Amino acid sequence: MIYGNLKMWIDGQWVDAKSGKTFSTVNVTTGEPLGTVPLADKEDVDIAVEAARRAFPAWAEKTPAQRSGIAAKIAEKIRTHAKEMAHLDALEHGLPEHIAIGPTMGAAGNFEQAAAYCRHIEGHVIPSNNDRMYCLERVPAGVCALITPWNMPFFLMTQKVALSISVGNTCVLKVPSVNAITSLKFAEILAEVEELPKGVVNIITGPGDTVGTYMAGHPDVDCVGFTGSTETGVAIMQAAAPTLKKLVMELGGKNPAIIFPDANLDHAVEILAHHQFHNCGQACGSPGRYYIHESVYDEFLEKYLSHAKYIVVGDPLDPKTDMGPLVSREHYNNVMGYIQSGIDQGATLLLDGRKYEANFIGPTVFTDVTPDMKIYREEIFGPVAVMTKWSDEEDVMRRANDNTYGLTASIWSRNIARALKLGRKLTVGTFSINSHNFIAAEAPWGGVRRSGVGGKEGGYQGLLEYTEQKMITICLRE
Repeated sequence: MIYGNLKMWIDGQWVDAKSGKTFSTVNVTTGEPLGTVPLADKEDVDIAVEAARRAFPAWAEKTPAQRSGIAAKIAEKIRTHAKEMAHLDALEHGLPEHIAIGPTMGAAGNFEQAAAYCRHIEGHVIPSNNDRMYCLERVPAGVCALITPWNMPFFLMTQKVALSISVGNTCVLKVPSVNAITSLKFAEILAEVEELPKGVVNIITGPGDTVGTYMAGHPDVDCVGFTGSTETGVAIMQAAAPTLKKLVMELGGKNPAIIFPDANLDHAVEILAHHQFHNCGQACGSPGRYYIHESVYDEFLEKYLSHAKYIVVGDPLDPKTDMGPLVSREHYNNVMGYIQSGIDQGATLLLDGRKYEANFIGPTVFTDVTPDMKIYREEIFGPVAVMTKWSDEEDVMRRANDNTYGLTASIWSRNIARALKLGRKLTVGTFSINSHNFIAAEAPWGGVRRSGVGGKEGGYQGLLEYTEQKMITICLRE
């Protein structure tokens, strides 16, 4: 083991689980153990939530400038440890190390943006004709339970922590077991920031079906921030329902990419293939369904296949690698099941990525896909592209909206006015023109329908999602 026995970070202290139980995380490429981490249970959650509750009043009373300064120092520390975190991401998650440095720097950007935005949160005065003044101000939500996914572990955990604490909340963070060491290394970074009061951020490790669900229903938790699958999101909502918590949830997607005849095909292929195969397609915003106009269908496919065949699949520590392994054997089997279902239901497997061993799947492309197929309707969360043709504009828009998800979409055309007009008809939380799924710390992100609940994450709007609005009435009579 490289990292040995790690501990959780609760109330500014390194602690084991009360049960004394641990579990191991592994190198996703080799299967070799990386280290052991505590197996938390409900008792550990109670302790962490209590610590966050104690820390909340003093933290909430700090000025925005004070919290901003601390957030900026956390960003500095992340940049100092960027290479280490990118290396760990490659080992524990499988993202190629030279690529992982990007999301790691983005993690620092999350805190830098939050540090800037939190100083400019504004309320407003509501005009009145009577003898009262009405003021609406933004206040912290309280104690936040933050539950993050495995597919972009460091970036997404820092996004939630930065947004929540910079506006005055305290939090308990739980990440998936496969990324447990990443979270505890993040705790080590936080521990270096002496100005951060104990209890403001608490980090625990353990199974989602017990720890995560219990956090969501905990009576002393005021807000739940969750990113993950729609199915797990439903379970989180059910757990939170009895206490009517504020929810900020970014869920799954089956995202349409619509290619018009006048599109710049080279540009479209470059961007869409990147988002399809980056991180092995393990991204909620990756292209889920391609709709290609019949007049450019063959040309687009030829360019797409040519691009995909040059993607290097291999060791995530090799600087030549474009795609590492999928995050776990369990997820590998799930993606392989989708590929087999596509074959069984009659789709044409134009490019087969199943030629690798261990947890590796290369770029995979299906054509002759129909709306009744699983690979067309369900989120695969893997490096599998699903191609369809279209000829009628009204019909393709209907097909693009014919799904239970509503995360993101992209339209590819040189006619910007038409693309904007049609994009407004898409039932999604965000759409792009001649781009796809570009996420930045300053940009809000999130979906509708089965892709999200509670608004956006990221940017100034995402900051506001971790606040509540308080109405103040002032009588003006003397």
